[in-house]
Amino acid sequence: MDAMVALPPLNALRAFEASARHLNFRLAAQELGVTQGAVAQQVRGLEARLGTPLFDRLPRGLRLTEAGRRFHAPLRRAFRLIEEAVEDLSGQRQITLSVTPSFASKWLVPRLGDFTARHPDVSVQVDARERLADFQTDGVDIAVRQGRAPFGDGLVAEPLFPTEFVVVGSPDLAAQVTSAQDLLAHVLLSDSHGLWPLFLERAGVQGRPRMMNFSQTSLAIDAAVAGQGFALANAPLVAAELTAGRLVQPLAQVLLDDLGFHIVTPRKPRQPDLAALMRDWLRAQA
Repeated sequence: MDAMVALPPLNALRAFEASARHLNFRLAAQELGVTQGAVAQQVRGLEARLGTPLFDRLPRGLRLTEAGRRFHAPLRRAFRLIEEAVEDLSGQRQITLSVTPSFASKWLVPRLGDFTARHPDVSVQVDARERLADFQTDGVDIAVRQGRAPFGDGLVAEPLFPTEFVVVGSPDLAAQVTSAQDLLAHVLLSDSHGLWPLFLERAGVQGRPRMMNFSQTSLAIDAAVAGQGFALANAPLVAAELTAGRLVQPLAQVLLDDLGFHIVTPRKPRQPDLAALMRDWLRAQA
């Protein structure tokens, strides 16, 4: 009988799996409760053991190589099987919710305590990344995404809240703006949606703006709070900052677009009862 193949250390596999989901060592480290350096070291050790790179290291995050993509899909399924086995024995149910990092930090996370208080028997795993989850391979039960439906074959998309983009800035900067034309005297903080040109066109602004670009909406919002310029953000994502006075909306003009937020589920959810529970809670929060 052939000897069993020696498996890599479990910690290395967990570090890789979390990094592959987040495409970011820092976020993986936060999830696992270790340092970013420890996660990076575990992944490097795993790549050395397997003899192939699993990630391309980019200036702003990670990208899976072809080998990394092939390795991650079955590894995610394996970890999900382990999680389900533990849940079955412990009586603790778990639901995995896929969202973008900006939606997670600016809208979902501040509200999650309400869900756990209402449903103490349900454990929530938040999978925060930009790309839409693969419900077949990622072990995701339900997702929230911003965009135009439909999101794919076999998926059901239900509107969560419509899109209303508002101009926001720090109180000091907002006091300097009384019309949309005044925005040209300041830096405009743009995210991956790139909607500033459309807003300025519809507002009748003439001139070339100064732009600072970010890969995520949450980063543009944070920069606006820090007084670095004005962000054009979805109203629900800045509601807390506006209420607290960290941001001010100096203009009445808003940009309405069809990039609304949707609750996305498979037509046949893996855990239909839990998916319905989370869907109803999300709708009530919105």
